[in-house]
Amino acid sequence: MSYQKEERYDEKTTEALKANFKNILELIGEDPMREGLVKTPERAAKATQFLTQGYYMDAKQVIESAMFTEDYNEMVIVKDIELYSQCEHHMLPFFGKAHIAYIPNKKIVGLSKLPRVVDIFARRLQVQERLTHEILNCIDEALNPQGAAIVIEARHMCMMMRGVQKQNSLTTTSAFTGQFREPETRAEFLKLIHGSKCL
Repeated sequence: MSYQKEERYDEKTTEALKANFKNILELIGEDPMREGLVKTPERAAKATQFLTQGYYMDAKQVIESAMFTEDYNEMVIVKDIELYSQCEHHMLPFFGKAHIAYIPNKKIVGLSKLPRVVDIFARRLQVQERLTHEILNCIDEALNPQGAAIVIEARHMCMMMRGVQKQNSLTTTSAFTGQFREPETRAEFLKLIHGSKCL
């Protein structure tokens, strides 16, 4: 029995994107009927839908689906969450890690839901600054914690492959609510996400 991978995509969207990607290949001087490119428009159409699926997902609903009452009021941190997104200015990838923390206010959330929230907002055309706030605001609104925090560290292909072509640049963004606006709490969070570097 041969292996078959099942993927589901909107047929009308796939066909429309295929036509556009075929046109792009022709415009840059390629032959879309060349052996290596015959299936490229379809592959690119499906990849585009996968990479932008966050538009059709509700991040707040994801959190609310796994909220639990718990008498715990210390910091909860999920760090080193891989993220992959696309810059809305050039539609080139940026990628890195998100570090998230919150201090519960009688409610905690299943730990896997925080990476899912990151993915939902990352799977849209983005700028890192907005991505940072969208993730934080979602957690803050859904959980109503005593405070929430996020730091994102990412590398942007639009800076590495084109433009200034700086290969080692790293962009860091952060946002804080509630108790994380207090210098002591914020400092504890930043110390913990840097692990052995600071311990």
